Amino acid sequence: MSAEINKNMKIIVTGGAGFIGSCVAGMLNKHGVESIVIVDNIGTTEKWKNVRNKKYREYVNKQIFLEKLCNGEYCEADVIIHMGACSSTTQADFDYLWQNNVEYTKTLWRYCAEHEIRFIYASSAATYGNGENGFSDDINKVKELLPLNAYGYSKQVFDQWSLKEKKKPTQYVGLKFFNVYGPNEYCKGNMASMVFHGYRQIKETGKIQLFQSNNSRYKDGAQERDFVYVKDVCKVIAYFLKHPQYNGIFNVGTGKASTFEQLATSVFLAEKRDTKIEYIPMPDKLKKNYQYHTKAEIESLRNIGYHEKFMDIFEGVEDYVENYLSKDYAIY
Repeated sequence: MSAEINKNMKIIVTGGAGFIGSCVAGMLNKHGVESIVIVDNIGTTEKWKNVRNKKYREYVNKQIFLEKLCNGEYCEADVIIHMGACSSTTQADFDYLWQNNVEYTKTLWRYCAEHEIRFIYASSAATYGNGENGFSDDINKVKELLPLNAYGYSKQVFDQWSLKEKKKPTQYVGLKFFNVYGPNEYCKGNMASMVFHGYRQIKETGKIQLFQSNNSRYKDGAQERDFVYVKDVCKVIAYFLKHPQYNGIFNVGTGKASTFEQLATSVFLAEKRDTKIEYIPMPDKLKKNYQYHTKAEIESLRNIGYHEKFMDIFEGVEDYVENYLSKDYAIY
């Protein structure tokens, strides 16, 4: 019999009103966990919609949470799932990234280590840069990676710091998410997935726009990503909640690279329409820092016993379009 998530666990989810964080909260509810503290900075956004169908104990603004954390008010937590960070790959304010993605995460790590709380945090495939050093999550290779943007570098800095830090939480897991798509991502604006934007473009114009390639090795539309459905991401997180003995840094992707043309085609198929793609020039600000190929090596996950099948893009996009996007952006 497979392990189950303890329904009585007290869990803090930072970024809990955001894309992945709110899906994690939904996954926890499906496993019967309701003693959840959602931490976020909703402000004037509509991220509150991502939590209105969730069962949770408390919502706390990020800044107030940090203040309370310093006063030891959340010592009863069993796990902190840290999805709260700046995830914009085009964010130019390095100090902002450093404060949110490095220092904030260090604070939570130290708190968990001090109070014997388990810690699961979001890293990123952006740490792999152009992939010249491969996509292996072997911790001995972390120092070799060269991210292409400041966001990826901020994630890389923390990964390196965590490996060197002597005092560790009772469980410590870094998850290198590849290109995640799925319900609840509407709040990400321009950083939402091509599935989300493509669906809207089809509704408005009947076609999808993709960037032209500026690399002679890849034709237009042949740029590749490891697209992973957010429900599969939640399954991986659930696995680590069920298995507190596993620690380390793990890739979270399908282990397969798909082209943007295939991704766009999957949206048209889900909409039962003919494929119509228009290729447009890539913005200058993206040209130098653009990843043309990513593919997660997931042997580390498989080696600790995670054998769940990941949805391919046609399966994931079909579920996303039929059950969420076509239903006025229904929330998971």
